[in-house]
Amino acid sequence: MFSTSTSDFIITSTCTQFSGEEAPQSTTATEGADGSTTTGADQDAQSPFGNFGSFFPMLMLLLVGMIVFSFFGGRRQRKKRSAMLDSLQKRDTVLTRGGVFGTIVEIKPDRVVLKVDESSNTRITVLRDSIEQVTTDTAPD
Repeated sequence: MFSTSTSDFIITSTCTQFSGEEAPQSTTATEGADGSTTTGADQDAQSPFGNFGSFFPMLMLLLVGMIVFSFFGGRRQRKKRSAMLDSLQKRDTVLTRGGVFGTIVEIKPDRVVLKVDESSNTRITVLRDSIEQVTTDTAPD
């Protein structure tokens, strides 16, 4: 796995200094093929991700947090929309996703019949899911 050559060798030296109450320190030096030496402290400071070693876990934690919050936020909106569609009644004024205002005339399980023009008695049938919002609780009789 490791090849040894005459130009590659490892020099290990232990330096011990006692100054005051400090514990002994050891330093390991390694000389590479190009003649450059690195100490053991330099080797320990390098991480597999380079300079992103401490940034990568933080980024992953942020990404997981965003996914969790978006999942729960979407679930709350779906529940609110489902409650609004279940509470539709005749004579409610609604706005469709296409931008059409109308008054509910008839409610079927998957469709809603809207009256969009009073003078010509124009009615359109839309899917129940295409109702965007209820604009007023009930229209006057």
